[in-house]
Amino acid sequence: MRRCVRPGCKNPAVATLTFVYSDSTAVVGPLAVVAEPHSWDLCETHASRITAPKGWDMVRHEGGFSTPDDDDLTALAEAVREAGLRRRPPEHEQRGYREHTPQPPRPGRTGRRGHLRVLPDPPN
Repeated sequence: MRRCVRPGCKNPAVATLTFVYSDSTAVVGPLAVVAEPHSWDLCETHASRITAPKGWDMVRHEGGFSTPDDDDLTALAEAVREAGLRRRPPEHEQRGYREHTPQPPRPGRTGRRGHLRVLPDPPN
């Protein structure tokens, strides 16, 4: 059982806090399946009270917290992706934009799009 990362709190973790730095967004969602080095596990009390840094947006999971399933994680990833797309200027107006032909991903490699990663299935 994972515990809340807040100092002095010994309650079990039920939510995970992550930051999307490129979009200035903090996301509090269901407890991640595995602990990640750049995410923070929180108990119910701290998950409901935490605030985002000044000038940042906060995205919260609505409803109670429980063990996430694939549908929950997919919905959360889509919500973060859509929030980033709404605020982003068209690609040709972005700083440092250069036209180029994207290369197809190499077989057996992980893919990366924005801040989300696609990981290969673990070997059995």
